[in-house]
Amino acid sequence: MNNVLTLGFSPCPNDTFMFYPLVHGLVDTGGLSYKERLEDVETLNQLALLGELDVTKVSYHALGHIRNDYALLRSGSALGRGCGPLLVAAEPVDPSNLAGRTIAVPGRYTTALLLLRLFDPGLTNFMVMPFNEIMDAVLNGDVDAGVIIHESRFTYQGFGLHKLLDLGEWWEAETGLPIPLGGIVARRSLGRETIAAIERALRAGVEYARTHPDEAAHYICEHAQEMSPEICAAHIGLYVNDFSSDLGDEGEKAIHCLMERAERAGIIPSSGMALFSA
Repeated sequence: MNNVLTLGFSPCPNDTFMFYPLVHGLVDTGGLSYKERLEDVETLNQLALLGELDVTKVSYHALGHIRNDYALLRSGSALGRGCGPLLVAAEPVDPSNLAGRTIAVPGRYTTALLLLRLFDPGLTNFMVMPFNEIMDAVLNGDVDAGVIIHESRFTYQGFGLHKLLDLGEWWEAETGLPIPLGGIVARRSLGRETIAAIERALRAGVEYARTHPDEAAHYICEHAQEMSPEICAAHIGLYVNDFSSDLGDEGEKAIHCLMERAERAGIIPSSGMALFSA
């Protein structure tokens, strides 16, 4: 068994908050250690598609493309209610009038784009760019609208942007389920025993972080360089919840629902592989 695993996660506060105990050995890791790699979530999606990481955060959209090679873990997810991506524009516009318009999205394999495509299959003109450049692109008129994620949902009004649609609210109204945004996956080739050890350690790390919320403050701030402490705290409060500790039946149901809808829409390939290792 390889005792040193590559671990990918984003520099966003919810990820650095949850992974701090694991990468700093504050919980029992079952003899495993981790070499961390912090990247934007779309970069992590691309790395997972190439099979370059042992364990990594990915968008649930990306999960639909890598299910044969990676198993989903039941801890570490960003999944919940009232936390979905927002479609914004410089002026109030009915989303039904955006057909043919250029819409900025934060990545080809992000759940944000998947939700937008499920909401309106007629929207097809997308411009992919880093999530932190989308609001400026909308303001500058480079695109007609943009889908924002992460801390942008806390700051867009200060830029004078208008919310056209909350894709999380739409999903919840459609399904009655929380919205699955991102999850943690492990390479299936690691084997069930190693994957189970990773999952135990990750769950312990999330629980440690939630019961010792101040310990990771310096680590979070180090990676969230342009974010105020207040926005960091709001970010963690929104995206780290009981589903992060364990998906539970409701969380699993939400993920299966997203996969099924994406398959039916032809957005992800069908797969007979179970989402989880065991």
